[in-house]
Amino acid sequence: EITLHIKREDLIHPFISGNKFRKLKYNLLQAKKENQHTLLTFGGAYSNHIYATATAAKIVGLNSIGIIRGELLDEKNPTLRSAKDAGMVLKGISRELYRDKTNSEYLDQLRQELGEFYLIPEGGTNALAIQGTTEILSNSQFNFSHLATPIGSGGTFAGLANSILPQQELLGISALKGEGIQEEMKQLLQTHGIHPKGSISIWTQYHHGGYAKWTSELIEFIHWFWESFGIPLDPIYTGKMAFACWDLLQKKYFKPGSRVLLIHTGGLQGNLGFTQRTGIKLPSP
Repeated sequence: EITLHIKREDLIHPFISGNKFRKLKYNLLQAKKENQHTLLTFGGAYSNHIYATATAAKIVGLNSIGIIRGELLDEKNPTLRSAKDAGMVLKGISRELYRDKTNSEYLDQLRQELGEFYLIPEGGTNALAIQGTTEILSNSQFNFSHLATPIGSGGTFAGLANSILPQQELLGISALKGEGIQEEMKQLLQTHGIHPKGSISIWTQYHHGGYAKWTSELIEFIHWFWESFGIPLDPIYTGKMAFACWDLLQKKYFKPGSRVLLIHTGGLQGNLGFTQRTGIKLPSP
């Protein structure tokens, strides 16, 4: 028989959930150590990362600035409203300018305009974030044969790749369309000097149309999952990951005796925004 388990990282903290908590932990400590007073980061209008950074900054007593993709900000959107309520200063910029988010000249320009800040990249992935996500697996989780995680910016995947054991396989389910993610993840692991002891695979056929896209099949699956197990999923990341695992189960990818651990990376705050955008109601905790 095959057993599936879920690690509920979404329950770590009521507001800073799942992988965002892990990614921010050492970045916040570093910002404090450097005596910085303001965090600055980038994200889309419904970004879990924006929501989590605003909340975390407030809790540890730092200011925060969110540079948001798209000039016209709808501040009634639940994500931005919560970020603003937590004290985050929001600045909308054009999609074109947003492409400069890693460009040092543009970052210098922002420093001149907004003052000194501690930069956390879009999606939160950097060396300190990976240090945090490497801690997702505790000793009791090393007896699983397979681990599965969604992939966005890749920080969680990298942290897990860094901690798996030789007998384990890590499955990364890409939330983005296209094969480019294979090379991107290879580069990410290389940059951070990560040489996984176990095997890793990246699955690109479960994106349901691409990043932040969805199919009715995915929405039905999320409702079925909630009715069956009482666990809420989101359509951007965790829904796609769980959908993929169920599909692989039916295709007999996992050998008898496999013990599969799904990492629930949180991000459920995005469900409110999804409903606002599409009118489709999703299960919420």
